[in-house]
Amino acid sequence: MDIKALVQQFLKFGVVGVLAFLIDYGILMLLSQVVGWDPLPSSVISFTISLVFNYLASMHFVFERRDDLSRRRELVIFVVLSVIGLGINSLCIWAGTAAFGDGALPVTITKLFATVVVALWNFWSRKRWLEAK
Repeated sequence: MDIKALVQQFLKFGVVGVLAFLIDYGILMLLSQVVGWDPLPSSVISFTISLVFNYLASMHFVFERRDDLSRRRELVIFVVLSVIGLGINSLCIWAGTAAFGDGALPVTITKLFATVVVALWNFWSRKRWLEAK
């Protein structure tokens, strides 16, 4: 894959990621700041809901499906990679809120940091294990 194609793919990944982030962040803020739940379980719920959107959009618009993977196996791999991303996300949320508090601003800053870290993991891992060579 040439650099131009890689950049275009990463930009598509970014658009899908921004939309998934908005879903994730919106639900996180709703649950943690409006409903009053703890940010950690709120982030697990919001991350999981955004995962469904992310899978459908990523595998349709960003990555070329592999012929040697059934849809079921593709979904399992996607979920496993995403669970690792969820672990990274949760660790970041836990550490950030432990260090800076659980108000709206600290949760927002922590979530932005976690999103960047998880996005890098997601692009690399999905490209490595899910995309056709």
